[in-house]
Amino acid sequence: MTTIAVIGLGTMGLGIAQTYAAAGFAVLATDAAADARKTALERLRAGLAPRVQAGKLAQADLDATLARITVVEGPEAMGAADLAIEAVVERMEVKRALFAALESVLAPDAVLASNTSSLSVAAMAEGLSQPQRLLGLHFFNPAPVMKLVELVAHPGTGAAALDRARRLTETAGKTVIPCPDRPGFIVNRCARPFYGEALALLEEGRSAAEIDAAMLAAGYRLGPFGLIDLVGADINLAATESLAAAMDGHPRYHVFEAARRQVASGALGRKTGRGFVYPEKPGPAPEDAAAIVRRIEATLVNEAGWLLAEGGTTQEGIDTALKLGLNFPRGPFEILAAQGCARVRDRLERLAAAAPAHLYGRYRPAPILTR
Repeated sequence: MTTIAVIGLGTMGLGIAQTYAAAGFAVLATDAAADARKTALERLRAGLAPRVQAGKLAQADLDATLARITVVEGPEAMGAADLAIEAVVERMEVKRALFAALESVLAPDAVLASNTSSLSVAAMAEGLSQPQRLLGLHFFNPAPVMKLVELVAHPGTGAAALDRARRLTETAGKTVIPCPDRPGFIVNRCARPFYGEALALLEEGRSAAEIDAAMLAAGYRLGPFGLIDLVGADINLAATESLAAAMDGHPRYHVFEAARRQVASGALGRKTGRGFVYPEKPGPAPEDAAAIVRRIEATLVNEAGWLLAEGGTTQEGIDTALKLGLNFPRGPFEILAAQGCARVRDRLERLAAAAPAHLYGRYRPAPILTR
């Protein structure tokens, strides 16, 4: 039987363990904290109990999933694993030390995977004796529910490791999209304009409610500010600041003061009871809703175009990732196909002409728009 190892038993790690165990894999799970190890299975049982009570999950299936998970003391007990996935704290030195420990006990062909959402997989591979077996497997929260997994290859990742990670994860019911080892991967990077251009509109005097109402009218399940309120304004700001730093402060990742002010106010969204729009619901779409949508979608297309130009992914992969990872009704290249390069480029050029100094260069069109 194929064995999966999961290191880190917080919400994400426990969800990853559940995902593979529910698919029939044997799972070895551990955490540096004794209490997390001790409570892991009971936390999982408690989390799934409502589904059993609602008739959405058979008690026998719950019991079988739990029976496939064995909690062990540490990485040294994971030698049987064919694929080891870490979901520990986002600190490079912690992940490197963990992979070094795993490398010493796993079989030579076992795959090492990081669930990082922000760190360089190539940097993580430095110092390993077999860097070719390290890759990224970025799950989205909640892992058992979200279908998307980003498969991240660094320049030295071997084809055999990529094939095994993809095959096992697809068997667990996920849609696996290859993506480059670049800041933000696909979803976190290509989502920045969805928030950022909405914040630019806010800076120009539009209200968060009318911006969200425009996007909802265009088929988006949540507007930009509703999505910020869902994930937390502090989390969104940290992701934007991290990407801005990784991309040398490029104006496409400008950190808007409105985002900083929102975090400073403590109105972080649903978790604090108030956010940009929460708990209110957006009203009717404004008369110029179509113009708001076209502006935000033009920047989504442009960001996707720049990522595509860097290599390591495809138009179809980017579209699928954003639809699955963010529940977008359409991907950026589907938008481009419907609207045409000339129209999107014209919108970007008009935005560039009107842009304030701190956004100079933000709207420069990607190569796919200028061919």
